[in-house]
Amino acid sequence: MTAPGPSQASQASQAFAAPSRRDLAAVGRQLGRPPRGVTAIARRCPCGLPDVVETAPRLPDGTPFPTLYYLTCPKAAAAVSRQEAAGVMRAMTARLATDPALRQDYLAAHEDYLARRDAAAREAGLEPLPATAVSAGGMPDRVKCLHALVAHELAVPGSNPLGREALRAAGEWWAGGPCVSGDDLTSAAAGGAVGGSADRARRVAAIDCGTNSLRLLIADVSLARGELTDVQRRMEIVRLGQGVDATGRLAPVALARTLGVLRQYGQSISQAGATAVRMVATSATRDASNAAEFVRGVVDILGVPPEVITGAEEAWLSFTGATAEAVGPGAATGDTLQPPYLVVDIGGGSTEFVVGGAGDAAAMSGAASAAGQDGAGLRAISVDIGCVRLTERYLHDDPPTPDQVAAATADIDAAISRVAGAVPVTAARTLVGLAGSVTTVTAIALGLTRYESSRIHHARISADQVHAVTRSLLSQTREQRAAIGPMHPGRVDVIAAGALVLDRVLTRLGFTEVVASEHDILDGIAWSIAADDR
Repeated sequence: MTAPGPSQASQASQAFAAPSRRDLAAVGRQLGRPPRGVTAIARRCPCGLPDVVETAPRLPDGTPFPTLYYLTCPKAAAAVSRQEAAGVMRAMTARLATDPALRQDYLAAHEDYLARRDAAAREAGLEPLPATAVSAGGMPDRVKCLHALVAHELAVPGSNPLGREALRAAGEWWAGGPCVSGDDLTSAAAGGAVGGSADRARRVAAIDCGTNSLRLLIADVSLARGELTDVQRRMEIVRLGQGVDATGRLAPVALARTLGVLRQYGQSISQAGATAVRMVATSATRDASNAAEFVRGVVDILGVPPEVITGAEEAWLSFTGATAEAVGPGAATGDTLQPPYLVVDIGGGSTEFVVGGAGDAAAMSGAASAAGQDGAGLRAISVDIGCVRLTERYLHDDPPTPDQVAAATADIDAAISRVAGAVPVTAARTLVGLAGSVTTVTAIALGLTRYESSRIHHARISADQVHAVTRSLLSQTREQRAAIGPMHPGRVDVIAAGALVLDRVLTRLGFTEVVASEHDILDGIAWSIAADDR
């Protein structure tokens, strides 16, 4: 691939259409805020709405803005975020180090981006950004933001090899219809507030810091419509709880890893324009004697402290995130998730069990606010049988010995007995499983060669399938588990223990299947931010 020279870049930039009032209204609705510095519509979705805009290299106040092409469609952004969460960026960066042809094409994409951005600045009568300024997405030597690479490829087809790969994997995000309604656009284009109305979505950022992973969700949430639309989802394995079970303290190296990733998340939150942030910290910081050191680091980065919540609070948020979409105003007709639900969230240090009905989820998502429902019918308990904790306690060999598996099983079964005595698990009609252990087992049971969120979400996996996958994982070496297509590298060491928890839940509580959910505590946190602003 040959990168266009500056003259080619100028011609390409001039070919983009200037935005109409209706276009700007659409972009405002997509972003949940008034758009800034939009100079052209760089690409339209098949539905006719903008999905990539060209922005001026400098905002109206003179602030440098290096992102020339910005992906605005929330459906497209969500499809790309799912790939980021699955570890695609890390794999792409590794390939750049070993594939000279790909590295050359990616360098050409970088040079193309810079040339087009300089041309856009000249056409707008602005001073081009300095030669030392970054291009976008981590080019030319790494992959830092897949959204920027996809936007580049959509705006200039054939320009970005990794953006093209991600675009193919994203699928037809437009197939379900436009991301914003025509009535909203007519009102806004006629003079209504762009990106704002009585029921407009609020852009929020939710962070879940668990024993094993640190996850971010930036989403547009509308309580009135009962809708939560992904803007960005990210997940990194940070192992904050490394060694906590043995020492009672957060290890310095684990703290450094976690705060380093959190700084990246803080930048993403700022760039996305989220209006509120809530960070929830779970079992690792509940158990640590030096939790105050962690809290200080978080406040320095985000400006808000993490909420070190109880197991019951964690269960409530997980339940809301997993079930709100099935009962809110935006729920699909004929949804097959039958209440009451037993939601099981298998974390790194603990597992949460919560039983509730449709009204309990609807209370947080806005569907039941008029009826005065507040989720008071939920019954929840948290027990210390997380995948990291069990691995560190029992599964020491590779693969674990039968005696080690038996000891872990006995611990899990004892915890499930406590659960059955505390919450009415037998009243539930649907078992919903959350978090990486469940979704990874689901991906393996489905025979996926790579992690595909859209196929995993709400997939039904039989108890027999879960048992077969669990038995296989417990018999495999670390190297064999690492070779499984949908396996995240950070889960290789702990997936067998997580699968064993799920298998014992199904067996001991008598469920014949589990419904996997990609929506969990992160979504619950996002709903809670919007609910607090009612």
